[in-house]
Amino acid sequence: MNISHIEHIGIAVKNLDETVKYYENVLGLKCYAVEEVKDQKVKTAFFMVGQTKIELLESTDPEGPVGKFIEKKGEGVHHMAFAVDGVASSLAEVESKGVQLIDKAPRKGAEGLNIAFLHPKSTFGVLTELCEKPKD
Repeated sequence: MNISHIEHIGIAVKNLDETVKYYENVLGLKCYAVEEVKDQKVKTAFFMVGQTKIELLESTDPEGPVGKFIEKKGEGVHHMAFAVDGVASSLAEVESKGVQLIDKAPRKGAEGLNIAFLHPKSTFGVLTELCEKPKD
């Protein structure tokens, strides 16, 4: 697997609008995109910090993954996303090394990325996302 950089850090929040105001007014960052990802039951907001993105995640359904996360653990860091060359091949590689997969195959995520998640039980408690820009 070839990880090129941290693609983003996902942060679960209860109220996207209030949290965006904090990141903009207190930290001085600029939200450059807001998007709903219906199949993941979230609304997202993105910020650039150097070459890394911060992705705020507000659940659109309390039964969705982010809704359940907030119910169980509260707001905070939800996942770490790494940019890779080939999500499918990276999944096969980590699975062959005994890592439990949440996604057996890549799927579409925010910003049109191909994504897949690794189970935190196999990654020392860190929900790990693998991402790649789709090839044209």
